[in-house]
Amino acid sequence: MKLTLRTLLCASLLTACTLGPDYQRPSTPTAESFQIPAGWKLAQPTTTVSTQAWWEDYHDSVLNRLMEKLNVNNQNIANFTAQYRQAVSLVQGAEALLFPTVSANAAASRSSSRVINGQSTGTQNNTSVGLNASWEPDIWGSVSRGVESQVAAARASEAALAAAQLSARVALAQTYFQLRITDIQRQMYAETLTAYKKSLDITRNQYSAGVARQLDVAQAETLLKSTEALAIDNEVARGLLEHSIAVLIGEPASSFHLEAEKLTSNSATGLVDSATSELVEKLPALPVGIPSSLLERRPDVAAAEFTMIAANANIGVTKAAFFPSLTIAASGGYQNSVLPGLFETPNRVWSVGPSLALSLFDGGARNAAEQKAIAAYDQTAANYRQTILVAFQNVEDSLTTLNLLEKETVAQIAAVKYSHDAVNMTLNQYKAGLVSYLNVTTAQATALANERTLMTLLSRRLVAHTGLVAAMGGGWSTAALKTK
Repeated sequence: MKLTLRTLLCASLLTACTLGPDYQRPSTPTAESFQIPAGWKLAQPTTTVSTQAWWEDYHDSVLNRLMEKLNVNNQNIANFTAQYRQAVSLVQGAEALLFPTVSANAAASRSSSRVINGQSTGTQNNTSVGLNASWEPDIWGSVSRGVESQVAAARASEAALAAAQLSARVALAQTYFQLRITDIQRQMYAETLTAYKKSLDITRNQYSAGVARQLDVAQAETLLKSTEALAIDNEVARGLLEHSIAVLIGEPASSFHLEAEKLTSNSATGLVDSATSELVEKLPALPVGIPSSLLERRPDVAAAEFTMIAANANIGVTKAAFFPSLTIAASGGYQNSVLPGLFETPNRVWSVGPSLALSLFDGGARNAAEQKAIAAYDQTAANYRQTILVAFQNVEDSLTTLNLLEKETVAQIAAVKYSHDAVNMTLNQYKAGLVSYLNVTTAQATALANERTLMTLLSRRLVAHTGLVAAMGGGWSTAALKTK
């Protein structure tokens, strides 16, 4: 929905004096640059996420299809879209006040009356048609300021819509990647349970041969059952994530299902490989830019500023209430007792003239309204500055998180490898009768804990990466606004 130049023309027509302050962007706390971590991979033009379809850079066809459904069916986006349409209608309503109002009327009546002595004076007919017009010139700029306020409010609503779209898309991407991590964990638990069952069989055989104790069998069974419980809990998490995706794309949770991702086992690392785990190793670089650019790239920042512009214009509306208003009215038509011959010249009636109105005493109501408008502007200015500070924090948080999680992942992968080696060595020692089965269960539990930690790190890195996309506006800019 695009507002034409009519808005700008209307705002400037017939404004001999526009009261109230003209908007100026307030000073904001802005750093010269972000704290780019040492070793951060700088984005190149061919590798950056630079469009609003940023999710396509993850090269996941399933995610792309889900995004298409979200863009059409997400009800939160539909809510903000309807709010924006309302805001556009309010702009059109404010513009209408700059023009005269014209109405037509037609009437026919038949009446009789009686004098005091009870004698009737007879029946009278009256027929009339006419046109009425009135116009209030925008001498003090009250209407123009109102149009300015509504246009800014519409732009704020449009930016809020963009923020809702970005938030929903990021939520979908994060939820989807978390679900894919549960798929990897499902395979991890399946392979772990297979290994634990083999260990239990070995222990039972050794117990039958009189080599192992019954305690060793109990420990093996305990580890197996506790791991089965963890695997079931992973299924619970996957189900909840699947339900969240269903709501985001506007589908009933009961009828939505997402097939598990294709997985393979890496014999070299002992880990499960998938498209998602490979994605973590080659996440697309992001163009961080400079802090001041966020003022144009973050839709929530833009919405906060346009809300502030609307509040600033409302101050002018309240100031205009202290001055007289001029109304020019005109009417004309025909009036006669009978319909035939109604439109003849002798039956013509008309009137035209201006009128001035000024409130002389209102008990301080106008002054209170002005002070309220000023306070409302101060409130929106504080919210604007706070939104900027939070925006800077979001970027810094994501940069720090991504950088440190990458280093933590490298260390955790090594920990997983060494824990697998420890399991193999301890199990061989147990078979040789050199250690108790407690050493085996301890090593196996440690290896499983390290694998679970690694899965958590992979999920956190994907969430942090999409979080940085959101922090930088997801490729959006104020140039994308339709409302002008």
